[in-house]
Amino acid sequence: MDAAQLVLRLLLAAVFLFMGVTHFVPRIARGMSAMIPHLPHRKLLVRLTGVCELAAAAGLLIPWPWLHEVTGLALVLFLIAVFPANAYAADHPERFGRAATPYWPRYLGQLVLIAAVVVATAPLR
Repeated sequence: MDAAQLVLRLLLAAVFLFMGVTHFVPRIARGMSAMIPHLPHRKLLVRLTGVCELAAAAGLLIPWPWLHEVTGLALVLFLIAVFPANAYAADHPERFGRAATPYWPRYLGQLVLIAAVVVATAPLR
């Protein structure tokens, strides 16, 4: 399982690295900011979530098992916390276009991502 976890951690690190970087691309960040209309300081929140994703990528790559476990827990909580913004985009396809993935595929994708994080960061016994 260790080799499979390593491969999965590498893939997840690439995903979170890519997503984290997109939070700092102005055009993309504006769209992300629009996904959280009910909170103040939306631009700051987009940047902070980008930093969280970059930190998660690092946490998945650093070869310390305890850090993988902490990163896994943080990522599960993070993915749950950002889901309402994704759901908002899904509910407003007229506003978000292609970024407005329909709700159920987005929800299932989020569950698959959470499951992948759990498997990739589970302690070896």
